[in-house]
Amino acid sequence: MAGTTMQAAAVQDMTQYLTFFLGDETFSLEIGRVREVLDYTIITSVPRMPEYVQGVINLRGSVVPVVDLRLKFGMPAISVSVNTCIIIVEATVGGDDVVLGLLADSVQEVIELERGAIQPAPRIGTRLDTGYIKGIGRQDDRFIIILDIDRVFSHDELDRVQDMRRGSEAMQQPAA
Repeated sequence: MAGTTMQAAAVQDMTQYLTFFLGDETFSLEIGRVREVLDYTIITSVPRMPEYVQGVINLRGSVVPVVDLRLKFGMPAISVSVNTCIIIVEATVGGDDVVLGLLADSVQEVIELERGAIQPAPRIGTRLDTGYIKGIGRQDDRFIIILDIDRVFSHDELDRVQDMRRGSEAMQQPAA
């Protein structure tokens, strides 16, 4: 019985993450927040959106905003390649659930990290916002930036994206 309790505790200390590349850096999201990974598809641009909002895609009849995380994080825009993909995630901001597509250079793998292999996000002065970083994981000799998807976007940013999504859905409705 004690062995079973120890195994259960060990399982609870492990979390699965989907790892992906943005440039040369490895990022990850908790697997429970990821709905699916899609091959890159044509994205319909929407005027007057922040630069990092690339537009929307149709996901089985739902309009899903797509964000270039590289631009959001101050990196150069993504260069679409055969490995480029869209990670469909669920974020919660201000009590609202939002489905978003995140552009990634490529998806790597699903990994398990022990709680002890994750360090808190580093404090890098006051000018750099690291509030969206849940922690830094370590696997073998590499570091993995673990994103807190609920904190990557502000409530105001998601409101704007949601308004865009609702406008796109209204445009898709047939005229009465």
